[in-house]
Amino acid sequence: MWILIIGGCVILVTISESIKIQGYLTLEPPLFYSSIVKAIIAITFVAIWVYVLSKIKNWIFRRQIKH
Repeated sequence: MWILIIGGCVILVTISESIKIQGYLTLEPPLFYSSIVKAIIAITFVAIWVYVLSKIKNWIFRRQIKH
């Protein structure tokens, strides 16, 4: 489970790092602001990934307990 969490988070952060953010009329925003937006996107991806894995884990354990 921990391997899936860490591996998935690394993949999601790597994907969100490669996102290009452009401002209004294709002006490049300052690096600080684009870094904040990328960090928020990465944190959101990681939170969703951990939530999905938690639901899968609970589903598997409930299924094993019933049998």
